[in-house]
Amino acid sequence: MAFMAVLESDLRALCAEARRRYPAVKDGAEHAILKLRSLSSPSEIAQNEDILRIFLAACEVKIVKLSVIGLSCLQKLIAHDAVALSALKEILSTLKDHAEMADEIVQLKTLQTVLTILQSRLHPEDEDNMAQALDICLRLLENNRSSDSVRSTAAATFRQAVALIFDHVVRAESLPSGKFGSGGYISRASSVTGDVSRSINLSESLEHESVSRGSELVRETLTRAGKLGLRLLEDLTALAASGSAIWLRVNSLPRSFVLDILEFILSSYVAVFITLLPYKQVLRHQICSLLMTSLRTDAEFNQPEGEAGEPSFRRLVLRSVAHIIRLYSSSLITECEVFLSMLLKVTFLDLPLWHRILVLEVLRGFCLEPRTLRILFQNFDMHLKNTNVVEGIVKALARVVSSVQVQETSEESLTAVAGMFSSKAKGIEWSLDNDASNTAVLVASEAHAITLAVEGLLGVVFTVAALTDEAVDVGELESPRCDYDLPNNCSGKTALLCLAMVDSLWLTILDALSLILSRSQGEAIVLEILKGYQAFTQACGVLHAVEPLNSFLASLCKFTINFPIEAEKKSSALQSPGSKRSESSVDQWDSVVLTPKNVQALRTLFNIAHRLHNVLGPSWVLVLETLAALDRAIHSPHATTQEVSPGAKKLMRESSGQYSDFSILSSLNSQLFESSALMHISAVKSLLSALRQLSEQCVSATSIVSGPTSSQKLGSITFSVERMISILVNNLHRVEPLWDLVVGHFLELADKPNQHLRNMALDALDKSICAVLGSDHLQESLSTRPKGTSQTMETMLTEITSLECAAISPLRVLYFSSQSVEVRAGSLKILLHVLERHGEKLQYSWSNILEMLRSVADASEKELVTLGFQSLRVIMNDGLSNIPADCLQVCVDVTGAYSAQKTELNISLTAIGLLWTTTDFIAKGIIHGSAEEKETDGHSIPKQIDGQKPEEQTPSVVDQASSIDTVHCDKLLFAVFSLLQNLGADERPEVRNSAVRTLFQTLGSHGQKLSESMWEDCLRTYVFPTLDRASHMAAASSKDEWQGKELGTRGGKAVHMLIHHSRNTAQKQWDETLVLILGGIARILRSFFPFLRSLSSFKSGWESLLLFVENSILKGSKEVALAAINCLQITVVSHASKGNLPLACLTSVLNVYKHALQKSTNYGGNAASNKVKQEILHGLGELYVQARRMFDDHLYTQLLGVIDLAVKQTVINNDNFETEFGHMPPVLRTVLEIMPLLVPTEHLSSMWLILFRDILQYLPKLDSSLLEEGDEAGPTSTVDQNPDANLGPYERSNGTSSIPLKKKEAKSPSSRSSTVATAALPSYLFAEKLVPVLVDLFLKAPSIGKYIIYPEIIQSLGRSMTTRRDYPDGALWRLAVEGFNRILVDDVCRLAVDGGFDSNTTKTARSRIWKEVADLYEIFLVGYCGRPLPSDSLSTVVGKADESLEMTTLDILGDKILKSPVDAPYDILQILVSTLDRCASRTCSLPVETVELMPLHCSRFSLRCLQKLFSLSSYEEKTDNWSLERSEVSKISIMVLMTRCEYILKRFLIDENDLGERPLPTARLEEIMYVLQALASMIIHSDTVSVLPLHPHLKTGLAEEKNNRRPHLLVLFSSFCELVVSREARVRESVQVLLKLVTKELALETSLTSQPI
Repeated sequence: MAFMAVLESDLRALCAEARRRYPAVKDGAEHAILKLRSLSSPSEIAQNEDILRIFLAACEVKIVKLSVIGLSCLQKLIAHDAVALSALKEILSTLKDHAEMADEIVQLKTLQTVLTILQSRLHPEDEDNMAQALDICLRLLENNRSSDSVRSTAAATFRQAVALIFDHVVRAESLPSGKFGSGGYISRASSVTGDVSRSINLSESLEHESVSRGSELVRETLTRAGKLGLRLLEDLTALAASGSAIWLRVNSLPRSFVLDILEFILSSYVAVFITLLPYKQVLRHQICSLLMTSLRTDAEFNQPEGEAGEPSFRRLVLRSVAHIIRLYSSSLITECEVFLSMLLKVTFLDLPLWHRILVLEVLRGFCLEPRTLRILFQNFDMHLKNTNVVEGIVKALARVVSSVQVQETSEESLTAVAGMFSSKAKGIEWSLDNDASNTAVLVASEAHAITLAVEGLLGVVFTVAALTDEAVDVGELESPRCDYDLPNNCSGKTALLCLAMVDSLWLTILDALSLILSRSQGEAIVLEILKGYQAFTQACGVLHAVEPLNSFLASLCKFTINFPIEAEKKSSALQSPGSKRSESSVDQWDSVVLTPKNVQALRTLFNIAHRLHNVLGPSWVLVLETLAALDRAIHSPHATTQEVSPGAKKLMRESSGQYSDFSILSSLNSQLFESSALMHISAVKSLLSALRQLSEQCVSATSIVSGPTSSQKLGSITFSVERMISILVNNLHRVEPLWDLVVGHFLELADKPNQHLRNMALDALDKSICAVLGSDHLQESLSTRPKGTSQTMETMLTEITSLECAAISPLRVLYFSSQSVEVRAGSLKILLHVLERHGEKLQYSWSNILEMLRSVADASEKELVTLGFQSLRVIMNDGLSNIPADCLQVCVDVTGAYSAQKTELNISLTAIGLLWTTTDFIAKGIIHGSAEEKETDGHSIPKQIDGQKPEEQTPSVVDQASSIDTVHCDKLLFAVFSLLQNLGADERPEVRNSAVRTLFQTLGSHGQKLSESMWEDCLRTYVFPTLDRASHMAAASSKDEWQGKELGTRGGKAVHMLIHHSRNTAQKQWDETLVLILGGIARILRSFFPFLRSLSSFKSGWESLLLFVENSILKGSKEVALAAINCLQITVVSHASKGNLPLACLTSVLNVYKHALQKSTNYGGNAASNKVKQEILHGLGELYVQARRMFDDHLYTQLLGVIDLAVKQTVINNDNFETEFGHMPPVLRTVLEIMPLLVPTEHLSSMWLILFRDILQYLPKLDSSLLEEGDEAGPTSTVDQNPDANLGPYERSNGTSSIPLKKKEAKSPSSRSSTVATAALPSYLFAEKLVPVLVDLFLKAPSIGKYIIYPEIIQSLGRSMTTRRDYPDGALWRLAVEGFNRILVDDVCRLAVDGGFDSNTTKTARSRIWKEVADLYEIFLVGYCGRPLPSDSLSTVVGKADESLEMTTLDILGDKILKSPVDAPYDILQILVSTLDRCASRTCSLPVETVELMPLHCSRFSLRCLQKLFSLSSYEEKTDNWSLERSEVSKISIMVLMTRCEYILKRFLIDENDLGERPLPTARLEEIMYVLQALASMIIHSDTVSVLPLHPHLKTGLAEEKNNRRPHLLVLFSSFCELVVSREARVRESVQVLLKLVTKELALETSLTSQPI
């Protein structure tokens, strides 16, 4: 064990110390060591005295070192219970001897050992041993030779010994062991409320102590320990009274020391004095007597100053007295009353300040302890026989506070008081500097006294508040947050106590606290006092002490805002420093400065209002006046806080904390009224009544005063109104009893003449109504509205209805009762806002709303009508589904009224659009209703046309529609239709046009939902009658031009707004209406034509429509005619493609167009203008495209007849159009556009001929000049031998002498001056556009019809091609040539694909076709191609294009036709080849002088024709597809070529000889060179060889020689031989090559040397 080891170590140390001088001690120690090793526990050591003896022996030597070791070891043995009880007396004797030693260490060890004994089981039980132990401590304490440390240790040891003795008494007497009163004096917390809270906790402990000991009776007998403690208490009391002790064996002790021990005993061992009668008697008779004597001052008895006059002693006396009053006042009532009277008397006497401060500290302690204060008040103030000690305490404290008014250093003292409170709040002790002056000390003392007084008063306040809370907790009082109407009577014990304390103390407390609050500026003290205000005011509210409540509220409000009223400054003695400011010209309220005190006071006021909202009642007015002033200050741009100097810059103010203060206060202000939802309904009414009272007072004041005061009053009114709205919004769940109170005041304000008040009232009404209608409470009621018939459900429904109607009724009252247009407009604005926000939630107030809006429509003020219509638009667009079924008719009537009003045009137009919205809604009801009828009656709805789907219905609409039956829907629709029809006759064009458009759009959109009977009525009453009436109105309208609106004057003349010429007359405006009607009819017929034509009223309507269309075309304006045509077109075209159009309708439309065009010549003016004719033609084309299957031969012929009629009328009426304008008339352009569309279908194949012949008649006829030219030329029979022998140079070149003109056109006797042979059209522009169309159609035509008309097509194209002579720069001949080439190429390609001509086409027909082709080639190529033209007739680009076109024509003839297996007869082939030859002969046939003058393109054309002859005669095995037809062409061309080549060669020699040394023209040289080179390179087929004019033997030889391919050279051999002598070297070289080839052909190239000999 550690203890045994330590003990052995001490023994060894003792041996070492006593080794030399004290061998006996050494031997004993060694022996003890050996003995100790045989022991194992402290109890064994206690039984063996050897160990204890050696230590006692060491102490007996009285050597310091040995004594210290011995005492230490004794202390250890005692502490470990290793000493027997029998050794106590010997040990005490040893300690007594050591106490007389002079060594300090020994003395201290002795005191420690004594204390250890008292704490161990050796604690003395008998009086002698205890007296001996205490005597040791007291001797050292009173020994003058003892050091300070020894004396202080002796005092502490004695105090602990006393405590141990009394602890032993408590245990021995079986008393509660807790020391509830320990600590002597309650230390101060950081705030008064903290002190009170700590006192409350202590009071709970004391109550527990009292309860625990209450069950024990007072005992007279004592145990040994009790008697010992009583002996000690008596001796201590005697010593405190300067007497001598009997038992303690001491004559005297310092009184302060003894009194301190007594104070400790009194505060720590309450149970001893309460339970044990001897102790209680000592307390009553000795201790109380002692304290009473000590309380008497020197001034009273003229006693010399001594220890009793010292502050420390006074403090101890007062603390002891305080303990007796706190802990024993219930049992020592008389003594406590004496003590309290003596304490209060001290506050009146002229005693030293420190003495009064000590007394104030005691009184403050009583005030901070609720239990003490409660007991005192119950025992004294509530008993008539006793003194009102609590009231006296409060008054004494208040006198100390009020003394600040008369002190010369009051300001310094108040500053010090603020510093003390601030230090306390921070948890630090306030202290003066060491070098502080006497004045500073005096100020600090006075401040301390004031601080103690203020804290005491606040303690009383918080005690009252705590006791009130206790009464609420135990149920004696109602909580201020509970809902109750009338205050309950206070009947509980605690409640009566609190009420008595308030009645007795409130005035004194209020005066003192208001004084110190008005003079103080420190944050901590202000905060503490305001907490006291709040606590006491709340307690008064809970206790329903009205007068104290109002007084404290009024006092608090004075510290919130510095009221700038001079009268109040003069009359009020309690003003804050913030209220002192100079007068200013600006509004005083705008320059409010909020000090920190003001801010804290406002927060306190908010806390009180929140806490007592249910009990304030009439007191609300005081609060609201202050809050109104705060609201004005918050919203004032000049308001600031005291921390910011008035001259600071704005930026500095914004960076300060004032705005955070303002925002916090503003938030608190709002939260107060938002919390009204938690108030009882009676409290809410009280609050609203107070707000209304405040507002009414200010309204009355505004009518009397003006200027800044009026502005203040308006601010208060604004505050009241805003807060009433806030209360209403937060109490929507119980708004019914509050509504009339709030709205009634708003209506009163709206009737005031002040503009600001009216606007404020209207805005408040708006917010209030919207809040009620948008509340969850109302919506939950509506969503769960009863559907039964019980009395409860009916009552609930009535309440819901009355609430909604009550919310809307103020608007109706305001509109009908007010004479001010502005107020009426305001009510309409509110209605608009309500409908926009909550219109979908309304159920029962629609009749009132619609009645109000209907009356607005008749108003003359534009502003009212506009606002009313805005509300109506919201209803019609968003609220129809919420309107009851019985109100829909009214809704339609109201909309019609706005449509018909004349105040604002835009409103009428928009209202018409709303009627369309109405029909949409009604139509959804028809769907629902018809579906039900279909289930029951089998009635069906007309099926939808054009694949339109019915509108999807939202659940809300379906629910509403379910309440509207079909009959009602029909009536509503007819009502809308009637309104629209009537508006369609309005004098305002915009209105009637909009109405017409809406009427037909409605019918078109919802026609599929209308029944058959409804459609009958619509057609009979609305559709066609609308057209008839508009037509009549248009015919009767004026044609006079209108003048626009007068804009002003200029130069004395009026200036009018310009009107477009298309709308500057009434008739033109009506024409626009007719156009809209026709468009609407077209839409209806397009959508529902199959259904409508089955109705009985449709036939007459259709006939009237056709008649109107015809009249419009003949007599109407262009716009109306176009609209009428479009109406018919849309109808027939849309349904013809679907097969829904009857043939009779189609025929009637064609007849209308035909009759209109036929009669158009009988009407002048704009009848059937070009635009109308274009529209008719476009319509015919589209009609044919869509209705091909319906056309037969008769209809098709009729169609072509109408087009032909339009063309001829255009030509007759526009015969000079091209000459004047240089372009084609629009009608002809339209004809060109529709021609490609008129392709006959398969069942109309016979119509191809009619179509082509109609087109051909528009192309040029045969020119008479061509006939005369043919007559003069005459036939010849020498073409093959010498075609040009008898012709002149130009005639030969033209080659027209041999043209066989055997055409039908040659028989015409017309002269050259005639322009046309028949009544054909001279329009070349039209023909130019028509030729490509003709060609395209011809290529699309079937074979049967095509070959019948083929010759006529060729002839017509030929006539167009021949226009090149008269119009070389025209496009007609070029387009005709291109078309001719296309037709031939297509025909040749078709023959190549099909392997020959069609079996359905006769050979004669094909021959006739080829004959026409050959004739056209002969005429065009010989007569018009390769001819010289005037130098200025064509540009270079056009010339090249024309040359390219000629070359293309030659290519097609030479490469496509003559080389293809065509079915042309032999004679035709001869003509075609001859044509090429004649064209090729131009260069060689002309004289040399003429050739030099010939243009290059002429020589190129002639050379190209020569090339084609060589190409046709030659054969290329790889590329040529040799056939019978090809062979025939080759045979014909070789002969022609040989003749032409022989002529060229001979002509060359002749010209060369004639020219002599002059060179030949380049064209002739190029021609001769090409001929020689082509002859050399040309290879001919064997079939071609057979027709060459060679000797039969030569032919036979050439036939046997298969490699010979140039037998044609043999025919020209003689010509080659003549050219050998030519001067031209190139010619001689080419001839040499040819001669070699001839030698090769004759097989003569083999040399003699190669032959065998």
